[in-house]
Amino acid sequence: MTIKFGLIGGGVMGEALLSRLIVSGIYQASEIIVSEPQAERRSYLEAQYQVVVTTDNSLVVGEAKEAIMLAVKPQIFTAVTQELADILPQQTLPLIISILAGITLKQLEAAFVQMPVVRAMPNTPATVGAGVTAISLGAYTDGSHKQIAEQIFTAVGEVVEVPETLMDAVTGLSGSGPAYVALMIEALADGGVAVGLPRAIAKQLAVQTVLGTATLIQETKIHPAELKDRVTSPGGTTIAGVSALEKAGFRSAVIEAVKASKQRAQELGKG
Repeated sequence: MTIKFGLIGGGVMGEALLSRLIVSGIYQASEIIVSEPQAERRSYLEAQYQVVVTTDNSLVVGEAKEAIMLAVKPQIFTAVTQELADILPQQTLPLIISILAGITLKQLEAAFVQMPVVRAMPNTPATVGAGVTAISLGAYTDGSHKQIAEQIFTAVGEVVEVPETLMDAVTGLSGSGPAYVALMIEALADGGVAVGLPRAIAKQLAVQTVLGTATLIQETKIHPAELKDRVTSPGGTTIAGVSALEKAGFRSAVIEAVKASKQRAQELGKG
């Protein structure tokens, strides 16, 4: 069977996309090739998903006919593209999709000259099919390329298209955001333990509270501030807690976290 999809880098996010693409039927396992340097990881991916595995990135480029995803660390982007430099001028490539934080369309198009490229930023909830991915389209993409990219990332959650000028901001918010939310859940659970709840129950309450609140906001389209106002009755318990959060600079801290992450994404892009 023809190889349609190539994956360079078989790490956590690469595997998340791989598994969802197969489960959703977007690609058959026999239509996928994965390059991964670690032997143990290759063996795992081959056994778990029945895909073709290799250590040779050039083989992925030569075989995949529809799309190739770069899922390596941004720090080795140059090394990977230099490895492919000898075959790129002779190879008519399919769509190139990069999920490397900070690597710009300009950098991608310099490495893959006159080829269709898409820059994407998924987040870790993609591993359970509940992610959100922002995409930015390169100069040589058309409607069919956009459709392929959207189809791939819809397998792991929602997809939004943004101008590339906003991609580092996306990295700061949704790319790094799961860590901020995890910290909040941990802190909520710790708070529960501090006021006497058993650890397991505190964690369960914290996780479901965050999940339920997010679902409520998503499904009702209510503004978060309105939901907060509904929960905070005059002189009540919730407004006392909100006041404590404001005194501790909670909202400012989250805003600064997004800004710091965005700044780091820009630094990564500069090599």
